[in-house]
This record gives sequence, C-alpha cells and structure tokens, in this order.
Amino acid sequence: MTAPRITPDTDTLRRLPKAVLHDHLDGGLRPATVVELADTVGHTLPTTDPDELAAWYVEAADSGDLVRYIATFEHTLAVMQTREGLLRTAEEYVLDLAADGVVYGEVRYAPELMTKGGLTPSEVVEAVQEGLAAGMAKAAAAGTPVRVGTLLCGMRMFDRTREIADLVVAFRDAGVVGFDIAGAEDGFPAADHLDAFEHLRRESVPFTVHAGEAHGLPSIHQAVQLCGAQRIGHGVRITEDIVDGKLGRLAGWVRDRRIALEMCPTSNLQTGAAGSIATHPITALKDLGFRVTLNTDNRLVSGTTMTREMSLLVEQAGWTVEDLRTVTVNAVKSAFLPFDERNALLRDVVLPGYDSVR
Repeated sequence: MTAPRITPDTDTLRRLPKAVLHDHLDGGLRPATVVELADTVGHTLPTTDPDELAAWYVEAADSGDLVRYIATFEHTLAVMQTREGLLRTAEEYVLDLAADGVVYGEVRYAPELMTKGGLTPSEVVEAVQEGLAAGMAKAAAAGTPVRVGTLLCGMRMFDRTREIADLVVAFRDAGVVGFDIAGAEDGFPAADHLDAFEHLRRESVPFTVHAGEAHGLPSIHQAVQLCGAQRIGHGVRITEDIVDGKLGRLAGWVRDRRIALEMCPTSNLQTGAAGSIATHPITALKDLGFRVTLNTDNRLVSGTTMTREMSLLVEQAGWTVEDLRTVTVNAVKSAFLPFDERNALLRDVVLPGYDSVR
C-alpha cells in the first residue's frame, strides 16, 4: 500500500535535515556584518541600515539580468579583503547554515577576488578554512552539527583558472573538496579553460561547472562532454533538449549518468532563467528522474534560505516531504565526499530526519 503524501508545515520544514551544494560565500553575508565591516574598511554602501541593505540586495538582483545580479557582489567582496573579514564571514556562514537545519553544505568562492587587501590566494583559503572550522566547532557545541566543504571558483572571464585548480589540489586535504568555474556564462565558454579541468582530472579532483543558466544547451554540452563536469551549476536550460517528455541525447546523457543539477529556484527567477516557482524546471526534471538538488545560490542577494526554498516549492509547486527527501538524498549522493562518508551521512542523519516526520 502506498504511503500518503505528506504536505509539510513551516515547523516541519525548519526541522528537516538539509544539504546544499550550490551556495556562494560572498553572496550569503549577514547584512549587519556587511555594514560593520564596510565601516571598518571605509567602503561606502547604498545604505547603512541592515534591513534596508537586505532589501536593496533583493531589489537589485530582481532585475532579470545575470550580469547585473553578479554586480551586486561589489559590496560583499569589498568587506572580504582582510583576514579578519574572511574569518568572521566564514564562521557566520556556517552558523547560519546550522540555524537553517543544514547538515551538509558546500560553500564556494573565488580566492582571486579577495586579494585586493594584500592577501595571497593561499592566505585567503587559509583564513576561510579557519573561519569555517570555528563555525563548525561552535555549531557542534550548540547541538546543531553541520559539515561544510569548500569549492574554489575560477572565474571564466579571467585567465587564472589553472592557478585556482592548483590551489584546490594543494588544499584538498585541508577542507577543500572540489572546483567550480563561475562568472558571466554567455560569451565566456568553460571549454576555454580545459587546461584546468584536465589537471583536475589527472589529480582525481571533482568539479562542477556553472552552465545552462544564461546560456543554453551548448554551455551544458561543453560542461559535460568537453570539460567532464560531475555536476552542473543550475542547468535549468537542459529543458531545451526535452520535448513532450522525450529526452534528447544530451538530456538523456545527463539524466542517465546521474550528473547532478544544482538548481536554485529563487535565484533563477531573479536572473530570468525561470518564470515562476510553480513552473520552474526543477519539478518536471525531478519527475523525469534527473538527479536534481535544491540550493540557495546566494542567500543575501536572493533573500532566501533552504527552509524558504523548500517552503516556496511546497506552497507554489505542490511539493511534499517525499519530494524534499528526494532532492536532499540526491544532494548527499552527489556531494564531493568519499562514498562511505556520504553513506554514513544518509544513514545516520538524513534518512532518520525524514523518517521522523512520516
């Protein structure tokens, strides 16, 4: 007999264990922290009221333009150029995930964007890892343990991706779990950076590629078939290879080889990659058997949390606890962790958490 489908309430959503794979460190700062650090370094903000600043971010990002969306990061990056700023923002990042019920997270950022204050890329990574470790220790002591791995981003508009790939290899045993390539997608193909991806494959380091958001199927094809990505950041435009439920060759390849799609509904609405939560491709792709995962992308910029993303899908797309369980299990299965550690996380934390609300 089939179990009844459960529609969760807000308290249930808050308690559910969550896993987030696509979340940018510089897109998730606390507004009050941005204000305080900006004052310390002498950076001018649109407003110094934390609530007004939070609203400004969301309004600016709601333009439907990915380039303008990315431009909102000017102010967060300005306060992340010192060791002190990186330590604080990394620690708070972990504590905010823990407060949201996240049990596993992967945080990504581009070290090359945080060197204007004189830090080297290696010093940036060391500071962030120290801050993350402090946050994880505090979260565990508070009874809300969360594990956070790091993805280092190369910027596709620049020429330092191989250098960042080397940095990933250097810190692979110090909390860095993989690589990503980010930045303006259209006009800056990932395949221009094959040297970095080939190096990572030789070193057995996993990586994801932002693709299929601002650019369509050619971007996804490059990410998967030329670069060899194990996951795709966003990937919403894979639907262009699906007609009346029939998958084209590329869509079939992505689904059948369990290449995870790191989907970010609210962010996609802001950048114009999707029209509404109700019609967002995440639901149809989930139902077609793709390994979709649910993510926040940039919590400050999108004014969101994992609990909010879940709530939106429940309220506007008819999702149930079973649907949320599916995408959470997908995320853990696709985490850049060893197989036994993924299994332990599923067995000991995620599945019991969902079973408790059945």
